[in-house]
Amino acid sequence: MTDRLPSTPEGLARAAELLRDGAVIAFPTDTVYGVGVAASRPDRLDALFALKRRPPDRRIPMLVAGIEQAADLGATVDDRARALADRFWPGALTIVLPSGAETQAFRAPDHAVALDLIGAAGPLLATSANISDQPDTLGADEVLIAFATQQDELIAVLDGGPVAGGVASTVIDLSVTPARVLREGPIGRAQLEAVVEVD
Repeated sequence: MTDRLPSTPEGLARAAELLRDGAVIAFPTDTVYGVGVAASRPDRLDALFALKRRPPDRRIPMLVAGIEQAADLGATVDDRARALADRFWPGALTIVLPSGAETQAFRAPDHAVALDLIGAAGPLLATSANISDQPDTLGADEVLIAFATQQDELIAVLDGGPVAGGVASTVIDLSVTPARVLREGPIGRAQLEAVVEVD
């Protein structure tokens, strides 16, 4: 049975505890509800992919409180990344950074509950709280309906009330120079070009 946790200090503490223990939980973001695992528990990514029925070749972005968390996790954070984060975070910009031999996408969501959860549990490997390629969820009730047959796999929903929905974040790749826009979103190319060189 999926627990429904209030977005109170007690609910946030319980959600963080569950994440540290390896649970998959859902929570609100600035656009849609997300579902994820603690970045400290990459061993639980298979459970997240299974819950979502997501193809394993689709990478999972990481939600962080700020750019220094990305650096702490081993990402290569240059002046371009810091400038973009200073200008657009928290907000609708996902930044792809080199991380060891691969790359990792990072975003700081502009939602108080999500940021409080990251503050309590650390960075989160997270994606939208829906079955892959199904409609987004904009509230805790919708999340519970979407995963109604998987209540043993989705351990909890942190209920932060309804969220606004909207366009998926802009994605910019800083693993190359000049930077490359991988997905157009709420932050336009001209806004990005005012901060960094874009191919």
